[in-house]
Amino acid sequence: MSLFDSLFRPPSPYWPVTLQHGPVGLRPVARSDEWAWNDLRRRNDAWTGPWDSTRPPEASGPGLTFGGMVSDFTKQAREGRMLPWFITYSDEGKDPVLAGQLTVSGIAYGSARWAQAGYWVDQKWAGRGIVPTALAMAGDYCFFTLKLHRLEVAIRPENLKSLRVVEKLGFRYESLIPRYLHVDGEWRDHLMFALLADEVEPTGLIGRLRPPGE
Repeated sequence: MSLFDSLFRPPSPYWPVTLQHGPVGLRPVARSDEWAWNDLRRRNDAWTGPWDSTRPPEASGPGLTFGGMVSDFTKQAREGRMLPWFITYSDEGKDPVLAGQLTVSGIAYGSARWAQAGYWVDQKWAGRGIVPTALAMAGDYCFFTLKLHRLEVAIRPENLKSLRVVEKLGFRYESLIPRYLHVDGEWRDHLMFALLADEVEPTGLIGRLRPPGE
């Protein structure tokens, strides 16, 4: 057995995956979303910019286009290394709209069985419990379907809204990691939060959700 085989589960039947809880959905990234995604990012530039990952100066080659991102993410998903989802939201029974993105990356199996989640949401829909619901669905899928042991979320100390998400779901604060990720043009400190599978049994993260505003 190769090192790759020991760390990553065979891709089938774990992708594509679509999840739904109430008005919030998670579905695979798709090339057909390019216009909607670009519009969403453009409208939310000031909202998400301070928290967006960026390419450090030492990175080589051009950045990914939208099509390149979808191709790369889909390949990694089929290899069992990532869960790249768009967040959708149905407002008062209307058709679902693209509302954000949630990615579970760095999925490892073998003796590790961990992954890390990252997310953002359209400012238009902030405050409706969309991201906590999306993260709860993703976490439960990681723990109960993929049988992962640990799920991490790294957040900049200044990102109070994102900190509120992990607080709502009971993620445990572990440490401050200096200069952890290149974000908004600099290497930034991050706070690390985590949960273990046995900490969310038997109700899962979905069972921890509370109505928006609480």
